[in-house]
Amino acid sequence: MSDLLSLIDKLERTHSLTLAEYEALLTQRGEGPASALRERAVRVRKAVYGSTVFTRGLIEISSWCKNDCLYCGIRHSNQKAQRYRLSPSDILACCREGWELGFRTFVLQGGEDPWFTDEVLCPLLEQIKAEFPHCAVTLSLGERSRESYQRLFDAGADRYLLRHETADKAHYEQLHPAGMSWDHRMECLRTLKEIGYQVGCGFMVGSPGQTEKELAKDLKFVETFRPAMCGIGPFIPHKDTPFGSQPGGSVELSCYLLSILRLIQPNLLLPATTALGTLDPLGREKGIQAGANVVMPNLSPVSVRKKYMLYDNKICTGEESAQCRGCLAARMSSIGYELVSDRGDPREIEN
Repeated sequence: MSDLLSLIDKLERTHSLTLAEYEALLTQRGEGPASALRERAVRVRKAVYGSTVFTRGLIEISSWCKNDCLYCGIRHSNQKAQRYRLSPSDILACCREGWELGFRTFVLQGGEDPWFTDEVLCPLLEQIKAEFPHCAVTLSLGERSRESYQRLFDAGADRYLLRHETADKAHYEQLHPAGMSWDHRMECLRTLKEIGYQVGCGFMVGSPGQTEKELAKDLKFVETFRPAMCGIGPFIPHKDTPFGSQPGGSVELSCYLLSILRLIQPNLLLPATTALGTLDPLGREKGIQAGANVVMPNLSPVSVRKKYMLYDNKICTGEESAQCRGCLAARMSSIGYELVSDRGDPREIEN
C-alpha cells in the first residue's frame, strides 16, 4: 500500500509514470489506493474546473457502418442491426431542440457511413454555426482522409472524437478485422491535432484480451499525446457480435482509471459515459466522483435511439435523454456538482 501511495504522490506531482509504474498501479489496486486516487482526482479536478459538469448533446446520426469491428453492435456484417440515417434537416432539428434545452456543444456521432461525405457534412456544419454561432461542434465519424478532416474543420467543426480503443497494436488487431490498421488510427489522431482540432481519444476497459499491461500502455499514450478529451468506459458485449459471450468490463476499474487520467492531465475533459450508467444505475455519479467532468445526454430523435445499439442494454430513455436534463441536473446536484450550460472548452493551466 505504501508503495502505491508513493506512486500516486509521484503521479499527482509530475503527471507522469513509467509503463511499469502504471502497470503496478493497476495490478495492485484495491480499495485503499482507489480511495486515495479518488480523493486526489477530485481535488485536482475542482482546482481546475470547480464543481461544474459540462453537458454535450449527443446526436447519433447513423447506424450504418462500413467497418466490421468485432465488438460493435452496428458492425457491417451484423444482419440483425437496425439501420437508420438522419438527414441534415433532422440533425438541425436536434440542434435547435438542444439549444433550447441549454446545450452549447453538439456531438455528431455515427458509424463510418459513406453517405456522409464532405459535400453533405460541410454545408450542415456551416448551417449549425450560422444558426448557433457560440456553440461547439464535435464530430465522431471515424477515420477519414487529411483532406476531409481539413474541410470539416474549415466548415466549422471544433472537436473530433476518435477513440483509439487500445494503444497496443497486437491487441488492436485482436479487436478488429484485417482491413483495419492501428497505425492508420494513430496517424488519424496525429493529423487531427496538427489541423487544430480539440482532439478526443479513448479506450474500452475490459475488452477481450486486455490485461493491465495493455491498460498501462493506454495511460502512457494519453500522457504523451495530451488530448483535449478522453472517453473511456467498460466494455459491454453485444449478443450479435463475435464477442457476444465474452465477459464485460467493470465500473470499479473504469472509475479507478478515470482518477488516474485526471492526475495525468488535470485539465482533461473526462466524460462519465453512458456505458457506466448502463452497468450501474449510479454509474455516472460514480464517474463524476472519480474525477470526470462531462456528461453526454442523448439528443437523437426518440424513434432511433434504440437502433444505435453499440452494445446490449444501452440506456436510451429516461434520464439518458436530453429532454430530461433537469433530472440529470438534480442527480449531479445530489452529489455536490452543478450541470452548466457552457461550451466546456478545456481550460489552460500550467502543469
